[in-house]
Amino acid sequence: MPTAEKRVVISPDVDTLTGSIAARFLDRVAKWGTDGRTVNVGLAGGGIMTDVLERLGSHPERDTVDWSRVHFWWVDERFVARDSEDRNEAVARRAFLDAIELPTSNVHPIAASDEAPDAEAAASAYAAELATAGIDGAAWPVFDICFLGVGPDGHIASLFPDRGEIRITDSAVSAVHDSPKPPAERVTLTRPVINASKRVWMVLAGPDKSAALGLALAGASYHSVPAAGAKGTRRTILFTDEATAAQVPPELIDDEY
Repeated sequence: MPTAEKRVVISPDVDTLTGSIAARFLDRVAKWGTDGRTVNVGLAGGGIMTDVLERLGSHPERDTVDWSRVHFWWVDERFVARDSEDRNEAVARRAFLDAIELPTSNVHPIAASDEAPDAEAAASAYAAELATAGIDGAAWPVFDICFLGVGPDGHIASLFPDRGEIRITDSAVSAVHDSPKPPAERVTLTRPVINASKRVWMVLAGPDKSAALGLALAGASYHSVPAAGAKGTRRTILFTDEATAAQVPPELIDDEY
């Protein structure tokens, strides 16, 4: 039965990890598309997610999906110029989105710094766009899968530890100023949108992520470890490699998922 309890899926190494996630994603989205419904996906940035997107872009099963039914959103974005390679959108397009037959209207980027006067305006515009895809008056669509990278400090999206953005519950999108990780200006989805997702897939690997993984599983305060507060309504999976997960209790490991 579906459960929102956090589970850990471990791959032997990073290459196997990214390939496995890509295959799982394509398999599930292909099945959901046959039901004739719209599929909403939240994309994240970061090094390991770039690797996953590149594996998706080159995967032999890539074209088995009816991409006309899939909509892509971003959980956060760097508020830089449209042509900047720092944008999560730019990375996702180059690695994956430009390689598939995807209607332009199915891609929902956050406004760039040369398209909006400031990060607040970009956040407000994205909140309005999210609301257009909400069902029955909801302020945002429910993501079928929400990807999240996890930083060494436990941050997700651009929700960083012990900052005001992680506490926001009355809006879907927030501007971020003076980010502890450059670039300083960002736009991020808030916890209510992330946690409304049916499935949250957190992806993390590397020796500097072991502590964040342990704290996320141990139920640390989400104010101090934002990854600890990320959860899907049906599934919450942390995908990682053996080296990073060396200290994970066996009872939390999901061998069948």
